[in-house]
Amino acid sequence: MTLPLLDRDDDVLVIDKPSGLLVHNSEYTRTREETAVGLVRRAWGDAWAPVHRLDRGTSGALIFARGTDAIRAWQAALTEAEKFYLCLVRGELRAAVDVDHALDDEQGVRRDARSRIEPMWTLPDPRCSLVRVQVFTGRTHQVRRHCAHVSHPVLGDANYGKGALNREYRARFGLARLALHAETLTVTDPRTGTPRTFTSPMPPDLAEPIARIREAAGI
Repeated sequence: MTLPLLDRDDDVLVIDKPSGLLVHNSEYTRTREETAVGLVRRAWGDAWAPVHRLDRGTSGALIFARGTDAIRAWQAALTEAEKFYLCLVRGELRAAVDVDHALDDEQGVRRDARSRIEPMWTLPDPRCSLVRVQVFTGRTHQVRRHCAHVSHPVLGDANYGKGALNREYRARFGLARLALHAETLTVTDPRTGTPRTFTSPMPPDLAEPIARIREAAGI
């Protein structure tokens, strides 16, 4: 597998991660498998490390940095970054909603979590909406959990969605993945102090099912 490169300089490298690819193996990974870390290091050298994570099912912009100082600096910069995700959700979300709903982290500690979910378009049949989500905190599965919290779970989500509905969208429209895409990151470069924006185009395995859904709705 060759990972598309969105941007690169001496300190930072940004790839376009496909859905289905782990960022790295962990103690919870049952079998060792190909990862974004392994692919990046084989292509560009062993010094690169990811400075944030995306879920296996999420596609989009993923940042790597090189060297301890750069890694720490970019991790710190990402805490203040503007992060936008696109996702297809169940139901008709007709107005933007601000979600301030704390989430348990992986150790069971309750953490503040804030997001804004804004509809781009909504369809009555099939009942779904394409939304853009801005996250203001970086909690595990935040977009998925906040969308489910407001009763608009991300389609294709086996953890927080509805299995029967996911199977319906797979059969009718070919949506065979989590309908969540990390579209845009705007980060202040810690070396230069200037904002940098990294944008990932919506991949075909999400764009094509969405096109079929809109066609079925007569749009």
